[in-house]
Amino acid sequence: MSFFAELYQAVSDELLNRASNIKLLICDVDGVFSDGRIYLGNNGEELKAFHTRDGYGIKALRHAGVEVAVITGRSSAIVEQRMRSLTVSHVFQGQENKQAAFATLQQQLGLATAQIAYIGDDLSDWQVMQQCGLAVAVKDAHPYLRQQAHYVTSLPGGFGAVRELTDLLLISQQKFQQFDGSSS
Repeated sequence: MSFFAELYQAVSDELLNRASNIKLLICDVDGVFSDGRIYLGNNGEELKAFHTRDGYGIKALRHAGVEVAVITGRSSAIVEQRMRSLTVSHVFQGQENKQAAFATLQQQLGLATAQIAYIGDDLSDWQVMQQCGLAVAVKDAHPYLRQQAHYVTSLPGGFGAVRELTDLLLISQQKFQQFDGSSS
């Protein structure tokens, strides 16, 4: 049994191999970093909850030399602030066409598709996911996306699913436990 299986769930050698090649993790936000619900106050303020374990995982991944990006269909100052605190510099908000942002990122970073992972929760993510070397759906993603993904997390979006994926990447690349910073 692999170390990752002890923490989360059993995975195939083929999946570990895919994960070992990843140099860029692209994340959707709503339903992945958050639980997908959008809280609106009486004065129009928007609130989202982010899990600190996901933040730790992103920082550990960045420390290990893996780039992280966000591509999301909505625009929010909250997302900009959270990603800044996690040192994620590739933030694409308001992207109705996520493929355009994906192409820009791939070109800027000079990566092959096999070196890119994407984690999403709904059908708007599938166009990009099918171009990646590792396509991941959160546990509570749309059923079609779960069927198509290379890996489905054991944790739902907003409750550690991103951390589960960052642990998979770090373990497969033999870089787990090399970071002792904060989760911001």
